[in-house]
Amino acid sequence: MHGATGTRVGCCRRIERAYFTPRPRAGAGNQGSLLEFDAGCLDDIAPALGAALVARARLVLACAAGEPNSAVAQRVDLTNATVGKWRRRFIERRISGLYDELRPGKPRTIEDERVAELIHKTLHTKPSDGSTHWSVRTMGEETGISPTSVHRYFKLFGLQPHRTESFKLSTDAFFIEKLRDVVGLYLNPPENALVLCVDEKSQCQALERTQPMLPMGLGYVEGVTHDYKRHGTTTLFAALNVLNGAVLADCKPRHRHQEFLSFLRKIDKSVPNDLDIHCIVDNYSTHKHAKVRAWLAARPRWHLHFIPTYSSWLNQVERFFSLITDKAIRRGSFKSVRELIQRIEHFVSSHNQSSQPFVWTATADSILAKLERLCSRISGTGH
Repeated sequence: MHGATGTRVGCCRRIERAYFTPRPRAGAGNQGSLLEFDAGCLDDIAPALGAALVARARLVLACAAGEPNSAVAQRVDLTNATVGKWRRRFIERRISGLYDELRPGKPRTIEDERVAELIHKTLHTKPSDGSTHWSVRTMGEETGISPTSVHRYFKLFGLQPHRTESFKLSTDAFFIEKLRDVVGLYLNPPENALVLCVDEKSQCQALERTQPMLPMGLGYVEGVTHDYKRHGTTTLFAALNVLNGAVLADCKPRHRHQEFLSFLRKIDKSVPNDLDIHCIVDNYSTHKHAKVRAWLAARPRWHLHFIPTYSSWLNQVERFFSLITDKAIRRGSFKSVRELIQRIEHFVSSHNQSSQPFVWTATADSILAKLERLCSRISGTGH
């Protein structure tokens, strides 16, 4: 911390020499008196100084302009003693006097070299006992740093060796073209058209817990049995309106091309005839069935846009599937498929009453740049 403070002080001194041109006040009798500076430059250097330093510098500039301490204090809602303190410290130490004094406390016992060693071991080594990752305690034993301090440094540097996230790189030969096509629909949707994200969530299971749920109480969470009875499944077909977040949904017993065609007909009836329909779908074989292609060919206003393989994250309807699974399906107990379907329909109806669109902000170029960094870390190349 001391090093960072010294760096900022040095920076501010360079700013002082570059921007603050001292002009002695009329009648100033010694070097200890306040000097007049150009206050306009404070706005230019404010990001480098920080809000607290800028506020204190404005106090000093106001005093240098001839205002008494009492007037300055009243205008900025501070006490006379506070204004006088920063005025006096500036006279004695210049800009470095506007910094807070170093706080008293126990000095650091862990040097920067040991912290760097801890970070390096966490990122680039594995425990010798065959474990796949470090824990707070094993890293503490390895480096001789207390587990509490290890946890503090893990949190400070954003290290989470106990966690992992899954990913899959697309092998689609036309990944870039499809990516730009779909992202373009999100960021610049066509005029006189409706952009829909369509997919099916198959195998939604109607599971009944073998015993009643334990309700949540003070000091303990809701409890459910680990085992259950299966009462069948349903497939949820959904079309998410990118413009307003509303969802058109339908539950069907199977997910063949017949059911998909039936859902497309439902969408076709729901969308005004004067609007084109741009439909974003994945590469499931049902979506490419010959009868589906023939039905689309007979309707020029329909346009299918396929996302790349292994890229379901590009389809915004997957975000809705995550919501309904987390809030309505996973923790439920259903005695029949009909009861599960009723729960789904109720959730969709409530969602549409106050729906909000998912805001897509990533450009195709930013996604490709991120994938290039990922590939570089995995294989040492950008592709």
